[in-house]
Amino acid sequence: MWRGSDPRPNHSNTREFTVSRRATAARGARTIALAAVSATGALLLAGCAPSTTTLNYDPSDGVGVTIQSVDGDELRGINLLVVAAAEGEPGNLIGALTNETQDDATFTLEHPDGAPVSLDVPAGGTVYLGTATGETVQLDTVSAPPGSYVDATLSAAGETEEFKLPILDGTLPEYAEHLPSAAASPSPSGTPTE
Repeated sequence: MWRGSDPRPNHSNTREFTVSRRATAARGARTIALAAVSATGALLLAGCAPSTTTLNYDPSDGVGVTIQSVDGDELRGINLLVVAAAEGEPGNLIGALTNETQDDATFTLEHPDGAPVSLDVPAGGTVYLGTATGETVQLDTVSAPPGSYVDATLSAAGETEEFKLPILDGTLPEYAEHLPSAAASPSPSGTPTE
């Protein structure tokens, strides 16, 4: 019988080391495979989802209204809104009307706050509303307070679309200059008047 230390190698330690290396390698391979499957799944889902940059949306505070003509070309109201100081006060219509058809078109805006408004837009043209170079369209009174909507319709080429026309006031600086009272009176000077 041998009385010193056992000259035989400890197979259990060697085995554990080998299993540990194999387990680490297998774990790494599983991690890489899982990452590859996840990336592939994400790419497939992204490929199936619509690109949001191709979707039409209203980029500002106004609303867009699309009217399809008979031949499929669009007649559109773009970023339409009304700026008024308060309910019952006059309001200015802001936005644009675009005619992508081959024929001149007459747009008619009907709203509960007065007579319908009609504007001619040439074929392939755009008419801006409420800008220095565009048309001024003033509503006699606005029947809703700023921050709400009025029901309206936009008609052209025999088609009509209903929509909610937003009412804003001059709280935001970009709309303050479009208030009917601001457009009618001269800009204030630095000297107070009595």
